[in-house]
Amino acid sequence: MVEKLIRHIQGIVALSSEEIDIIKSLVKEREVPRKKFLHQAGEIPYYSAFVVEGCLRSYTVDRNGFEHILQFAPENWWISDMYSVVKNQPSILYIDALIDSKVLLLSRSCQLSLFDSIPKLERYFRILTENALASSNQRTINYLSLSAKERYERFCEMYPSLIHTIPQKSVASYIGITPEFLSKLRAERIKV
Repeated sequence: MVEKLIRHIQGIVALSSEEIDIIKSLVKEREVPRKKFLHQAGEIPYYSAFVVEGCLRSYTVDRNGFEHILQFAPENWWISDMYSVVKNQPSILYIDALIDSKVLLLSRSCQLSLFDSIPKLERYFRILTENALASSNQRTINYLSLSAKERYERFCEMYPSLIHTIPQKSVASYIGITPEFLSKLRAERIKV
């Protein structure tokens, strides 16, 4: 499983065999079955997860019991409650598996150790963080300025592998519409 992470990192920065061995020694493999939690709100998450197989999501639940999905993490994506990991504070997010998943866990302390022993990994994580921030900003702009149909089209472009893999209610939650309205949009898209 670690080989997939190494290939992902090497797509951004080159690693020596010694650096690869250091990374391998610090990540932990974990399986997360469908509908099981990586962590729950109220817990302090001490790690970030790299998805090797499957798909995870992060979400919050409002006072009325409605889920609001913030992120999907298909294969080759990282997921965590970054605020809680960095600030060592209880999370307000839930992270669970939408389908059976395999992840690699990297604790914050191990990540900081990697930055000391392999400084170029700071560049790797900086690039990931910049891309995540840009994506988050674009999602907010889309939510504020695009129609539901346009948001669905953007979702299909961004996550083509997830359209038929994850529950439609999760897609609806992510783009801010009801599952019933999503069914109408999907039917219209099929007709075209």
